[in-house]
Amino acid sequence: MGRYLSACWLCLALICTAGPAMAAADSGPRLVVIDQDGSGPGGSNIRSMLALIQAPDVKVLGISMVTGNAWMKAETEHTLRMLELIGRRDIPVYEGAVHPLVRSRVRTLAEQRFYGHIAWLGAWGGDGSEPDAYPADPNARQPMPEGRPSISAQHEDAAHFLIDAVHAHPGQVTVFAAGPLTNLALAQRIDPSFARTAKQLVVMGGSISPVSDDAEFTTTPSHEFNVWFDPEAADIVFTADWRKIVDTPVDISLQSWYSDRMQSAIAKSHSPAAQYLAAYDNERYYMWDEIAALAWLHPDLVKKTRTLYLDADLSHGPSYGNTLAWTKQSKPETAGPAVTVQMKLDRKAFDRAFIDLMRAPTPNASRPAIERSD
Repeated sequence: MGRYLSACWLCLALICTAGPAMAAADSGPRLVVIDQDGSGPGGSNIRSMLALIQAPDVKVLGISMVTGNAWMKAETEHTLRMLELIGRRDIPVYEGAVHPLVRSRVRTLAEQRFYGHIAWLGAWGGDGSEPDAYPADPNARQPMPEGRPSISAQHEDAAHFLIDAVHAHPGQVTVFAAGPLTNLALAQRIDPSFARTAKQLVVMGGSISPVSDDAEFTTTPSHEFNVWFDPEAADIVFTADWRKIVDTPVDISLQSWYSDRMQSAIAKSHSPAAQYLAAYDNERYYMWDEIAALAWLHPDLVKKTRTLYLDADLSHGPSYGNTLAWTKQSKPETAGPAVTVQMKLDRKAFDRAFIDLMRAPTPNASRPAIERSD
């Protein structure tokens, strides 16, 4: 713990003696750490990371990986390879939690006999239609159409990286969390000052009252994978003392779709990000994580929000992991800070902004490993 105490004393000295310097720092690039279940190649997880990397006024301090849509080890390889292919080998990647805090694969699969089929199991089986594509071994090496990376993850673990990052820049770092919240929960338990030292939390997770004919959400409207996969972690994170929380729930995510038209428009560009997506992105689905990223970059893309208090249902039954939401008038005494919950998207403006970001040159890129020759 010595390095954290030293970091805290240094931060306190900077705050007390370097007010002008702190103000100057605020005028620099926007600082962000990305915590993600980076399944790939392509797909919503990778595209949200690309959006933040592509933004010219943003500095990505690092990317921490957590099991979610795929096992953490496989996600790490996909993320490292993406960084190689777009020429951003300088962005460090940190391995994080392999398993949720409490929920287990074996018990979850067994409970489907009593509670019914779960629409998305992530690393534990996807949607259940391709069991061979989701190995039970978290260290199993999966095929990588984009090729394996030649660079490696950092030696430090994800939770300690997150702690170090916010303490290195107190009050300036946005924590962008678009997967299960296990790494953040571990960081908060290791260092109770973690949340309040960050600038804000931007999170993709939860479901309030989605309007959709999608069978997954008409029958289980409060179910959302990131919160469901590790409910205890979600509880720890949503009740921590963040200065600000902005949430992208299912409600607004269902208003988006990554289409062939978008892919075609992006593929016309020579940018490394565009060529990566053109070569390897075959996912056509809701743009869950991209909305969280773009709305942080351009808040005016969101046309309606609600102020709510969020948590996860920790009762072990069919509702385990569902999203709990309250108004100010109805919240319990144990509720965490207020959350700005995004509800309505300017779809056309969002699509244009995402396409433009992917078509733009990649800031600070070295020679990318993927280039188009005409």
